Amino acid sequence: MDPHLRDLRYFVAVAEELHFTNAAQRLHIAQPTLSRQIRQLERQLDVVLFDRNQRSVALTVAGKELLSGARKILELWETTNSSLQEAGEVLRVGLQSTLGRGLLHDLESASGHRLALHPAAWTDPSSGLGGRQADLALVWLPLPDPNRYRWQVLRTERRWVLLPENHPRAGQEMIDFADLLDERFIALPAEAGAVRDFWLGNDARNGRPATIGAEAATPEDRLEAVGLGLGLCLLAENNVPMYRWPGLTARPVTGLPPCELAVAWRADDTRPTILEFAQRAVSGGFAAPPAIPA
Repeated sequence: MDPHLRDLRYFVAVAEELHFTNAAQRLHIAQPTLSRQIRQLERQLDVVLFDRNQRSVALTVAGKELLSGARKILELWETTNSSLQEAGEVLRVGLQSTLGRGLLHDLESASGHRLALHPAAWTDPSSGLGGRQADLALVWLPLPDPNRYRWQVLRTERRWVLLPENHPRAGQEMIDFADLLDERFIALPAEAGAVRDFWLGNDARNGRPATIGAEAATPEDRLEAVGLGLGLCLLAENNVPMYRWPGLTARPVTGLPPCELAVAWRADDTRPTILEFAQRAVSGGFAAPPAIPA
């Protein structure tokens, strides 16, 4: 079987970083997954691409040869794909929940382009931008590696906390975040990076680390973890209705900066259609979109 473009992107990242962990962070995937894919690529091609030891990674002669060709292939594909997207007026929009599918009609009407949804996992905080599966994305800030992206904020919202109804503070109308510092929290997957930190409230902890009770990769995981008493979790205000569940409640939190929902795109994508889309978003082309999971 011939290698996929994804395999070539993975290979180029490792070849340029010469460090599997750094390359995995750049690609927003887990390091064991990246190592497994590179080994599979070597088996497919029946060559050794990297000399590996405990201290360093280096390209073999075969690896150097592939790097030159892989860069040309990926560059040609990006040029071709951009031309196809422009010709078909189809924009791929990354979204971290299938609950956002109802947005497509409104977005298409506002932008004047046909849109295709790219459902993204919480392990990818760029919602498909980093791996080029999406042209635009609706994301909660902050974005990973902000120099790679541009964005426009669509709206800001207060952060709330989801907690069991029998929690000592569940009866309060509002909860000061300072009163939650000793609580256990449900964290996003480690791959979420800065977004994980934000939804743990690390921007208001003054360097005090959060206590992690569990990790959750989906809204259902969050609901189950909070229901089991494993910890609390922070939510965007507009998301609170989707987390209604027997035995759970949510309260607004004071002492925390608000969260920001943004439309984002890659900094190297200067297509007029992309910039036009972002401008229409900010000018109110699709006001108050439905809740998207934090």
